[in-house]
Amino acid sequence: MMTMTPPKPPSIGSHKRGDVALVLFPNSDLRSAKTRPVLVVQADNLNTGLPQIVVAMISSKIMRANHPCRVLISLATPEGQQTGLLVDSVVMTDNMATVMLSAISRVIGRLPDMNDVDAALRHTFNL
Repeated sequence: MMTMTPPKPPSIGSHKRGDVALVLFPNSDLRSAKTRPVLVVQADNLNTGLPQIVVAMISSKIMRANHPCRVLISLATPEGQQTGLLVDSVVMTDNMATVMLSAISRVIGRLPDMNDVDAALRHTFNL
């Protein structure tokens, strides 16, 4: 008889800044959530010892892109094609969450250049 080994939960260092993942993301009412793409914005090797990670929501509603705290991801670009997203989307640094690693379904791609996201984060947090 063959036994199945349960999958290991992701380790704290297994997700990298710039990863695009599917996450059970909380709605602003904090009573409901839905699975959606997010961008990992937390620094690599933050080493807090907690099984959680800071992410920014990604929306497919591109009309939301016209704000300095938001970054358009176009699938027509080589960078956009690496994200694993299915449609043009917007990284919303004004809609972030700290989620448990167990809420991450899977990594679907990467955003290789974080310069625009860094600028949006600086705007969002007035840094």
